[in-house]
Amino acid sequence: MSSTSPAKVLFIVLDQMRADCVHGALASSLDLPNVRRLMAGGVTFASHYSVTAPCGPARASLLTGLYAMNHRSVRNGAPLAGHLPNIATEVRKAGYEPLLFGYTDTSIDPAGRDANDPDLKKYEGLLPGFAEGLRMRFEDSDPWLADLKAKGYAVPANHHELYRAQTGAASSDGTADGPYAAITGPALYSAADSDTAFLTDETLKALSVRETRNWFAHVTYIRPHPPFVAPAPYNQMVAPETVPAPAGLTGADALRASHPFFDAFYSQPSMKNHFYVGFDGRLERIGEDEARAIRAVYFGLASEVDHHIGRMLDYLDSTGQADETLVIVTSDHGEMLGDRHMWGKESIFDPAYHVPLIIRDPQRKKTAGQVIEHFTESIDIAPTILDWLGRTPPPGFNGYSLLPFLDGGTPDTWRDHVFMEQDLADPVSPTRYQRHLGLSLAECNVAILRETRFKLVHFNAGLPPLLFDMEADPAEAQDLAGDPAYAGELLRLTRRMLDHRMRHADHRLSAMKLTEAGVVVGG
Repeated sequence: MSSTSPAKVLFIVLDQMRADCVHGALASSLDLPNVRRLMAGGVTFASHYSVTAPCGPARASLLTGLYAMNHRSVRNGAPLAGHLPNIATEVRKAGYEPLLFGYTDTSIDPAGRDANDPDLKKYEGLLPGFAEGLRMRFEDSDPWLADLKAKGYAVPANHHELYRAQTGAASSDGTADGPYAAITGPALYSAADSDTAFLTDETLKALSVRETRNWFAHVTYIRPHPPFVAPAPYNQMVAPETVPAPAGLTGADALRASHPFFDAFYSQPSMKNHFYVGFDGRLERIGEDEARAIRAVYFGLASEVDHHIGRMLDYLDSTGQADETLVIVTSDHGEMLGDRHMWGKESIFDPAYHVPLIIRDPQRKKTAGQVIEHFTESIDIAPTILDWLGRTPPPGFNGYSLLPFLDGGTPDTWRDHVFMEQDLADPVSPTRYQRHLGLSLAECNVAILRETRFKLVHFNAGLPPLLFDMEADPAEAQDLAGDPAYAGELLRLTRRMLDHRMRHADHRLSAMKLTEAGVVVGG
């Protein structure tokens, strides 16, 4: 693209949004008209996967184009090396000031920082290169809290209490009663004053004075991330009894007995108040009715975000910027939502990694409405944006541009599998996996290789692997790793995972050679 061409980028990332809410088993239960509108005008990548979880590592991969094995910010709080190039530092080379509205969950590199630097006392730091258009972090959202206070809300000292559902007389309409009112009751704040609404308001305000310029806006919504509480009317937009029950919700005992990983998962309660304020952390006690209530609020939060995505799209249309703006909507990672009796993203099952990706390119309208089934990964988004802006991704990026798909073709060589990994340890407070399984910091991790049919889950430290036939068993309920009939597949996939890791090891410098002519970069 010529540097003088109108070229704006709206890069929206949701938090903890599953792909099948957009296209799949749950899609018919949600009202997402603006996501559907974007799909009709863009290209949907139906087999798109985050390469890691949770939020910090997932966003590090998303924004650096690197697998977690290469950027090594493998958990919330693990520093991201400051020398690594990323989407923000690279778009600056194209003349853009990359604006962030929300958060990147980047734990900053402590090199050269004083021990008293406040940035070293929080994991929700700013990715180098971004300019904060709005500081809106989950645990550090002062602008939103100040807005609520100015509007007359009694903002609690512990702002986590803002996410407590209002019940009984405290509810604005008095209807939030019943056995699951602590989940389905409305939020303290109105829909017009929610964190999602505030973020959108401030983003549109900032962009309104940039309409005659090119801009790059990274907009990150915390929703539908827990604590699950939604403002009215979104808290009751979906009736719990109409929500599909979680797949394979047969009780935690059978899951625990099936593999040491699941036994460790349930070896202690989860974080109290994490899924909703008032939750006791006992995931194994969540039955079908409570699961439906949680899912209903999750769906309501997704609908709220959809409404505000619509406001962003309306703004582009009304100001004549739609034909100049690349729009990308995706999520950092998924959410189990009770499937296989698991919640959150600390999992090895597909719903924790399979996420939506929709790209609307104003220059490539001929492919509008198409759905791509080829495997794509979160590390492909940064090189796609750079390619669209006419920039060559820096050496070492693991992902690939998706523009060939937007042009209606398929690259001559493209992956036929996705690779995912997750670290399950903590260097300060050993996790339930470290304690229950007796694993060291370096051993407490898992890697996953998923093809169209087979999926291998490889645990470190000699723990038994898992093998699933995703065509015959999409719910991942039957482990085939111990079946002699599948020993050949297990060996093939293990070798393939090793090949993948060796082929994609950090080559930012190893692909270079110093010669008499200077630095030469190889293919």
